[in-house]
Amino acid sequence: MKKTISVVFALALLAAPGAVFAQNNVSVRTVTTESAGTISEINPDTLIIRSETSSSPMNYTYTKSTTYVDDAGMPVSMETVRSGLPVTVYYTQEGDRMVATKVVVRKTTTTTEGVPTIEKKQTTTTTTSETK
Repeated sequence: MKKTISVVFALALLAAPGAVFAQNNVSVRTVTTESAGTISEINPDTLIIRSETSSSPMNYTYTKSTTYVDDAGMPVSMETVRSGLPVTVYYTQEGDRMVATKVVVRKTTTTTEGVPTIEKKQTTTTTTSETK
């Protein structure tokens, strides 16, 4: 039994030379994009946003960690988010899903220009950590 464990350990060391003593740097790249429009529908886990510039509505998944704030950055409850409100959605791409990380609920204003247009901005955050 001891001989088998010793052989398995030796093979593991040969398979990954230097892995036991090396430090690995791990980089995680997160891209956050923002998009503006008007809420057309709210489902149990999805916000559907319409804009004047897009022919089809955009679906954003929201989670328990999604935050909701007003223009001033003050928290608002999810219950105040409803269809017809202009919003800016900050989201990350996870596979084929767009996951909302923050939703800014803007004040409703009457304009002659119609529905807010979609505007996309991207921010990249790189986090590096050392593992032993």
